Amino acid sequence: MERIWKDQLYQEFARIGKCLSSPKRLELLDLLSQGPKSVDQLVKITGMSVANVSQHLQTLHESRLVRSHRQGNFVIYEIAGLSVADFMVSLHRLSEKQLVEVQKLKTEMLQNHVNMEPIGLEELLKRMERGDVVLLDVRPQDEYETGHIPGAISIPMEDLEKHLASLPTDKEIVAYCRGPYCLMSAQAVEILKNKGIQASRLEEGVIEWKRYMEQSTINNEKGGSKR
Repeated sequence: MERIWKDQLYQEFARIGKCLSSPKRLELLDLLSQGPKSVDQLVKITGMSVANVSQHLQTLHESRLVRSHRQGNFVIYEIAGLSVADFMVSLHRLSEKQLVEVQKLKTEMLQNHVNMEPIGLEELLKRMERGDVVLLDVRPQDEYETGHIPGAISIPMEDLEKHLASLPTDKEIVAYCRGPYCLMSAQAVEILKNKGIQASRLEEGVIEWKRYMEQSTINNEKGGSKR
């Protein structure tokens, strides 16, 4: 009986593994981790056809990794829970640690953006507490409204050049987007530097920030219980 039970258990685990075997479905999960989106939005971002996006979403839905609801004439998809976003962050970190190809691709991704050494969350929070920086969220407005790092202002990447005059010139601008594998923040920093504005890129995104703050809270509580 135990063998049968284990076989059935790992068969269920394999449902998730099979679903995640597609790079396109992984990309869709990353995008939905930033906030709910319609099929049309996902088509525009990924360049896939409506049929392909719909098919991949159906597979993700059957594996219960995403859920959907109707909003007017549109069907809106979102991740089934924060545990899905957490899993994607863990997958990114594991892949980067274990696969040299991921490390190379990440390096190549940023090599055309000179002086693009990112700052980390710990350093960012220290600078924000001192009032030394302005944090800029360059993701689309709907993603900002779904969730953002407190204190960040929203200027979507496509609107950045129109709003350069509204940014302070006496503070450093730190731009962030969808996380380590998103180029919008690097492109934003490049635009800002070309205009003579001091700027840096935050490698992490909102999901990584949430996990960082949760871990900091846990560590603080553990430290307090020892005293």
